[in-house]
Amino acid sequence: MRAILFDWDGTLVDSLGAFQHANAAVMAAFGLPWDEAIYRRHYVPDWRQMYQNLGVPPDRLDEANQLWHTTFAGAEDVIAFEGVAGALARLDSVGCGLGIVTAGDRLIVEPQLARTGLGMLLPIRVFGDDLPVHKPDPAPLRRALELLGLADAADEVAYVGDAPTDMRMARAVGVRAVGLASVAGDPDALPEAGADDVAPPVEG
Repeated sequence: MRAILFDWDGTLVDSLGAFQHANAAVMAAFGLPWDEAIYRRHYVPDWRQMYQNLGVPPDRLDEANQLWHTTFAGAEDVIAFEGVAGALARLDSVGCGLGIVTAGDRLIVEPQLARTGLGMLLPIRVFGDDLPVHKPDPAPLRRALELLGLADAADEVAYVGDAPTDMRMARAVGVRAVGLASVAGDPDALPEAGADDVAPPVEG
């Protein structure tokens, strides 16, 4: 593989606690139920669609988003999974192109890249607010391939993610789809979404 691109949350960093806390705060504010099973059932990278699916009124989505950002911004428990920095450094040392394609907004993820020390190892970055479409639309991943200079060499690139939408995006672009089992990625759902390989959950 000439390059490997990654999802961010749940793949390279353990942000589940911060996400769950922020989402729970939003759901509580709107009097809606919330737990891990509900999250897995309704998760999509487009937060507007997810919140509507969860019952947030369409005319109050911006209010919900502001509350989520306020709660999540104060979280200090987003940390790199053990071994990630070393693995990325080894890949970088052999000339493998590296980067992220994430649904997370630039203002949220950029500080996490710096705080975890992974930023220097992930020069290619496509954020959720860079384009008007989200996973599983292939556009974000195609943008990353363009930045790598590999737009015509998708079969020499892998994408690693923990959600079915990651796998569907990878398959649509033609890169190798590698799934990680997680809260967002049921091990059975990942192959159904097109994963070429499925790895066990990363332990924090």
